[in-house]
Parts: sequence; structure tokens; C-alpha cells
Amino acid sequence: MNELAFQLLLTLDATLRLATPLVFCALAGLFSERSGIIDISLEGKLLGSAFAAGAVAAVTGSVYLGLLAAVGVSVAMSLVHGFACITHRGNQIISGLAVNILASGLTVTLGIALFHRGGQTPTLGAAERFQPIELPFAEALAHVPLVGVIYDELVSGHKLLVYVALIAVPLVALVLARTRFGLRLRAVGETPEAVDSAGVSVPWLRYRAVIIAGILCGIAGAYLSTAHGAGFIREMSAGKGYIALAAMIFGKWRPWTALFACLLFGFLEAASSRLIGIEFPIIGEAPTDLMLILPYLMTVVLLAGFFGRAEAPSALGTPYVKEH
Repeated sequence: MNELAFQLLLTLDATLRLATPLVFCALAGLFSERSGIIDISLEGKLLGSAFAAGAVAAVTGSVYLGLLAAVGVSVAMSLVHGFACITHRGNQIISGLAVNILASGLTVTLGIALFHRGGQTPTLGAAERFQPIELPFAEALAHVPLVGVIYDELVSGHKLLVYVALIAVPLVALVLARTRFGLRLRAVGETPEAVDSAGVSVPWLRYRAVIIAGILCGIAGAYLSTAHGAGFIREMSAGKGYIALAAMIFGKWRPWTALFACLLFGFLEAASSRLIGIEFPIIGEAPTDLMLILPYLMTVVLLAGFFGRAEAPSALGTPYVKEH
């Protein structure tokens, strides 16, 4: 395998790692928004759960307790959002922004109070983080041209949550398309009146959707601080919740196309870091700052170009008022 192909393989390997939190958050937003609840609080839940995972893993020494704490915090934040939007029929965008602002301030405040490290958690050791998983025969096949190298470098060696994210996509697609819950979830985001007339509680169905969104965001946050990173640092979500929201919209609220969008963003982020310092024809060396903001520029372009074309669920953002 020549050097260019090997570098491409490494970029694709990094793409999977960088896209993992986006995939979880995009699936979370998909559940919430297919039920009719706008969820721009993905960023806040991602940040809050990342802090919870890093803090609990550092204190207890268990990465799995950190994961449970991350899920618990994210679900609690989802319930706050649901309470404001479903029970009290509040403005869903303002509620989501409030969750994001709360997470941004509270993680730093708690981090300083608990660990006295400027809002960061202590650096996590190997036992406190998810470790790479070597798949069977990866080492033996490493020297086999093409197939063996791809299996060893691209498929094997990822953290557990990377594989969970990839498995979650077909599971979510199956749930939405083939189960009674999925059918009702899609229906309540389109015509909640019809769901209510069938004797199904619209608020409870939407609460279940935001709880599932909280679980998925919690796993994404745990990945950031205990798998991709070695502890929590302030604002470590770095807009990934918003990027996941853009990926979900670009994917037209469907799991497989949302996965493709997440992989695209992950590829741009992986490629941008590798393009730093490379001389391009005509323009010469691209500025480092331009390379680093490339995924975020793509987010703006996609939102501007596709938001109007994507057909959102009909009842998205509309509080349901039961008619007597």
C-alpha cells in the first residue's frame, strides 16, 4: 500500500472516531424531533454528560460508573427540557438554549469547586477510560494486502462506544420503521391529534422520546471525556451538538442519511488537521485557522442550503393542546 493510500486509510480511521459523538447526538435529536420536540439542547446535554463521566470516572476509578453518571445527567437535562416544552408547552428553542447555557456555566463552576483545576477534571488513567478493542485475527491479517490492512487499521482497534454507535444506526432505523413505538413516534410528530384519538398519550410518548434522546446524548458525552479524551476540559463539546443537529437536518430526520452526514463532518475534521502545513497549488499553504474551522463552515453551508429543502415533521415545535 502506497503512502497516499495509507494516509487516506488513517484519515478514515480518524473519521470514525470523530464522528462517533455526532452519530449519537444526531440519533438523539432524531428521536426528539420525530416526536415533535425541537432539541437544540443537544450541545448542553453533550457537555453536561461529558463532565459527569469525567468527574465520576476520576473519583470512582470506574469508566462504567462514569458512563452511567453521564446518562443520568443527560436524561435529567432532557426531562427539564421536556417539562418546559411538553408539560408547560413553553418555547422549545428558548428551553433548549437555556439548557445549553446552564450546562456551559455549571460544568465550569462545578469543575472549579470539585477539582480546583480551572474547570477541568483530573487526567484519567487507563482503568478510568475505554480502551481500544482488538478484533479477532486483526494482528494476523495485518500483513495481508488491502483487506488485511483495512481490517487491522480501519475496522479493528476502536473504543467500545465507536462500535456501539455504528450498531445503533440500524437499530434505530429498525425501531422507527418496524415497531409499534416507532410508528406512534413518527405519527405524533406529524399528526398528534390522530395519535390522541387512538387512545395514546401524546405527552407520555414525547417524554419517552426525549428520555431516549437523553440516553444517547449521555453516551456521546461519556465518549468525549472517557474514550476520545482523557478527562473533561471546559467547553470540550466545541459545538458538536450543533453540528449533529445540522447533520440530522441534512439527513432529513432519517438514521442512515444522518449517519452519512456525521461521517462527512468527521471526515472534514480529520482531513483538516492533516492538511495543516501542506502546500496547495496556486494558494500555497492554507492558513491553520481556516483548516480548523472547516467543519464549522460546512455546518453553516449545509444549514443555509438544505434547511429550507428538508421536510421537517409537520408538528415539530408545535405544543399539543388536547381538545375536550
